[in-house]
Amino acid sequence: MFKKYVIERNIPGVGAQPMEALCGVALKSNNVLDELGTDIQWLHSYVTNDKTYCVYLARDEALIHEHAKRSGFPANSVAEVKTVLDPTMAPA
Repeated sequence: MFKKYVIERNIPGVGAQPMEALCGVALKSNNVLDELGTDIQWLHSYVTNDKTYCVYLARDEALIHEHAKRSGFPANSVAEVKTVLDPTMAPA
């Protein structure tokens, strides 16, 4: 059973990086994910000025931390998503 996680990564200046550099980061992340196997999956990331917020599916939080260690990307905060709330859930 997979759980969904949001990972906050403090990376000063990440939002100012050119797209080529961000693509290189994605490649490095994907290579580590391949090493870790099928119990972890990166869904997407939001890039702000000095942080990224990454959304992953994983068997457990330990895999999130192992990915961060092997890739060299910080995992300053890891939170399990308990539910998703969106506008369609509001009564009409």
